[in-house]
Amino acid sequence: MVSKEKVTSKSQVSTYKPASKELATTTDLSSEAVQEITKALNPLIADAFALYVKTKNFHWHLSGSHFRDYHLLFDEQADQIFGDTDTLAERVRRVGGTTIRSISHISQLQTIEDDNNEFVPPGEMAQRLMADNQLLVVAQKAAHEVCNKNNDYATASELETIIDNTERRKWFLFEIIQGLDNTK
Repeated sequence: MVSKEKVTSKSQVSTYKPASKELATTTDLSSEAVQEITKALNPLIADAFALYVKTKNFHWHLSGSHFRDYHLLFDEQADQIFGDTDTLAERVRRVGGTTIRSISHISQLQTIEDDNNEFVPPGEMAQRLMADNQLLVVAQKAAHEVCNKNNDYATASELETIIDNTERRKWFLFEIIQGLDNTK
């Protein structure tokens, strides 16, 4: 019987499980390096999924005078975030780790909070998404350091592109916030 008990502490959550022999990927990285890289990337993937859903939520529940612009921007940003999840998950697998398996696994690892408010004003949406992208970029940079330390230059390189994407999203949202008086 599977326990449905909610994990209450991030320290209880497994961010790394060695791959089964059927999924074991040949790598020149040490098992310790694979473990460190996997532990750094899986929470990023969980946060990217959480941010993807939040961005789509705001895309779907938007109203106001800037509806079209924000609707298109949030959709574009969500697509980019979703693409980054696949890139990171495939890197975890290529270095010999295992990655996210379910919604419950995501909820156990995510640090970005869900947003279940019935209504969020458009300017507040931009502020929340900017703050979440800032949290994500900090974690991405920390993961980049882990990859460099473990000589995983391919994953570090992928993270550089993803970091640039995240910083660009944050910049766009920042510029929206600058004109908040006209975002009603």
